Amino acid sequence: MTDLNDHSDQPELRVGLIGYGVAGAFFHAPLIAATPGLKLSAVVTGDPGRAAEVSSRYGARPVADAAELWESVDLVVVASPNRTHVPLATAALEAGLPVVVDKPLAATAQEARGLAELARDRGLMLTVFQNRRWDGDFLTIERLVASGELGTVNRLESRFERWRPVPKGGWREMGGAAEVGGLLYDLGSHLVDQALRLLGPVTAVYAESDVRRAGVVSDDDTFIALTHAGGARSHLWMSAVTSQLGPRFRVLGTQAAYVKYGLDVQEDRLRAGLTPDSPGFGDDPRDRWGVLGTDEAGHRVPTEPGAYLEFYRAVVAALREGGAPPVAPEEVVEALTVLEAARRSAAEGTTVSL
Repeated sequence: MTDLNDHSDQPELRVGLIGYGVAGAFFHAPLIAATPGLKLSAVVTGDPGRAAEVSSRYGARPVADAAELWESVDLVVVASPNRTHVPLATAALEAGLPVVVDKPLAATAQEARGLAELARDRGLMLTVFQNRRWDGDFLTIERLVASGELGTVNRLESRFERWRPVPKGGWREMGGAAEVGGLLYDLGSHLVDQALRLLGPVTAVYAESDVRRAGVVSDDDTFIALTHAGGARSHLWMSAVTSQLGPRFRVLGTQAAYVKYGLDVQEDRLRAGLTPDSPGFGDDPRDRWGVLGTDEAGHRVPTEPGAYLEFYRAVVAALREGGAPPVAPEEVVEALTVLEAARRSAAEGTTVSL
């Protein structure tokens, strides 16, 4: 059987990374550098300090404009501010290059659908960095569902909560709708994607969305309730003003529940400078394992190792072997349809049927 991760006999794919902020510096660059078959070749940044870092740390060529990439790379990764995702991905696809786009792919499902059609027409890979599919806790839930230990899942409760009473500033908080800012599209992109992956299509969306902190323009405290076609419900929280955090996951099934506190460890380790291919990189400490069972009979279960590297390994396999991308753009269109419905629900105070 062919090992799809073994591409040692083929030249490395040259990657052009657009953007070296949080997403580019802490997620994409280290993951690309650690993935066999990929070489971080060039990085678009206008910041002299960041340009020096990409040269010294990765041996990558800093460039000032994305258009300089089109003739010199084999793969483009868009990790720039959200409002630029669609025009940059469009330009890369029109230049004949496969593209990875950080989430959210676009502000609307219609824009995302247009990108997916362009990629399909050109015969090019388009995929979206929904890295939270490879969080250890979510992989654990998928394992428990597949094994039948939870029974039928009736409700998914999922939270990305933080305590940031003082705004950090920047376009995510201050940019408003034009910047595709706010937590609904930032953290909500992950929570909705996971809910759809776990429980399937959505038939109704209800949302509450607020701006709680002075001086902030974009939503910083949002709740979404989803009704899935199979009858299950998802309750999703994303907040920057939670002074005591709830469980990251509470999954209620007909046989048992699974409750897990604390975020996946990979982001903190990437921010701390650990390399994602180091031993134990995605391992959850034992004292953070979730509890499976009931109040009368519950026990801790090991968290699956987090595996962000699998995303870029799957990108290499898709480009080398012609297989499916790690995240299909059609799945992202579905998630954006839900996010748009949530925005409408919060604005109108209604439940939106899909």
